[in-house]
Amino acid sequence: MENHMHIDPRDQEQARNWRRMFGAAETLQRVRPDAAVEDLNNPHEGTTTFQRFEGDALEADHAWHDERGPVTFAPPPGTVPHPCDHYPATRVAYCRWPWRVLEPAKGAYRLEIIAQALEAAAARRQSLQIRFQPFVHNDIPEWHRALGGRVLDGGGSTPEIDSNDPLYIKHWTTFVRAVGRAFNGHPNLESVDVAYAGRFGECGGNADETSSRKLVDAYIEAFPDTFLLSMIGTHGCRYAASLRLPNVGWRGDGFLDTKHRAPGVMPDGLTWHHMFDEYPRQLEECGLTETWKTAPVSIEPYSTVHHLLAAGGRSGDIDWQLAQCLKYHPSTFMAKCVEIPEKWMDRFLQFNRRLGYRFHLHQIILPLEARPGETVEVPVTIDNQGIAPIYRPYRLALRFVQDGVTAVVPFRQDLRRWLPDLSFFHEPIVIPPQLTSGIARIDVGIVDAAQAPVVKLAIRNVVDGGWHPLAYVDIRGHVSS
Repeated sequence: MENHMHIDPRDQEQARNWRRMFGAAETLQRVRPDAAVEDLNNPHEGTTTFQRFEGDALEADHAWHDERGPVTFAPPPGTVPHPCDHYPATRVAYCRWPWRVLEPAKGAYRLEIIAQALEAAAARRQSLQIRFQPFVHNDIPEWHRALGGRVLDGGGSTPEIDSNDPLYIKHWTTFVRAVGRAFNGHPNLESVDVAYAGRFGECGGNADETSSRKLVDAYIEAFPDTFLLSMIGTHGCRYAASLRLPNVGWRGDGFLDTKHRAPGVMPDGLTWHHMFDEYPRQLEECGLTETWKTAPVSIEPYSTVHHLLAAGGRSGDIDWQLAQCLKYHPSTFMAKCVEIPEKWMDRFLQFNRRLGYRFHLHQIILPLEARPGETVEVPVTIDNQGIAPIYRPYRLALRFVQDGVTAVVPFRQDLRRWLPDLSFFHEPIVIPPQLTSGIARIDVGIVDAAQAPVVKLAIRNVVDGGWHPLAYVDIRGHVSS
């Protein structure tokens, strides 16, 4: 029989009478929990903060500042409130620093900035994505110039580092490896951008294929236990994708870009822009069509959402663009901490709920009664209502609660295999031997290595920081030896 109960663990009357809905001859219960519809604010996904952390104020001037990665860190507010109603709550922070800030003199690495940023993110219940930028504006490290590093004039605009210069390759890769030695595998380091050359590190500068490989190899060697995000469209991205490494995903800037007018050039709506021209092509040419299944994707809007509306963005446009963004299976969206316009906020909250994973327990079949130490087969169907898998080795687990006794039983199933839509598995589990005759409550959760709940399922009922009450089971006697 199906179990649609909203189980309150404090309702002792319900616990005593839970078997009354089942027929006398039945031995199994199909549990189909009601789905939650709200934002779950889970880790490793969603709209990120930028150059700041959850609870900090948004950008006051509607601008964004690549060169202003945080270097001082205030303690978090007592409860880490969400700053306003114009930006989604988030569990992921993203920070960028120019090379000159992190290595102001040759070999004088300011690794404490990254360490303190990781601590600050953890204090706000966030993980941290990071990028090191060779230069942003006119901020090429003076020591690199002084040692003979070649600089291009930039054609009258911002001077650029010559990315094919052997001295640059030596200095930059030495720096990347130093950061990797300090932070590879850090539990709160969400990902590192493979920003190896050019302004912002985004477009690869003038690095040819040979130079790009050397620069990218430094990241791969330095961060074998951390997710790396290649910059889509670069020589380095194509090279990294060809290696088929499980920890290398990709990142793209320029999403939500649909320019409508180029006077005297093309008719309205037919100009070049990222969403039609660039990303479908680059995904294929860089060999990235299947990457999202094993490593994360992160996207960033062209300019900001605020500027998109101010430039004449239309509701129909934003609906289409957000739908297109989801086709790339992103886990995170970096909206630059500029407020989302009020008239589009509901659309962005719906979009935010689709980012990454969203696991609803479609059905689990449990026994009506069992004995301590008994092995029982448990079939489980999961509905991933998001658009990407989870990329961390967490475990689905059952928790048995009885008269002060609590026992957690993890499944062996690899959650990273749960792609969008339905996934099914069945596993034998052992009923905790410490249970005694009587009624036990069964909860479900997604747990870390310490068996603490870390990810909320899309289930309406939740208790104890992330456990979801499911059902009861009658414990009868003991397994015969």
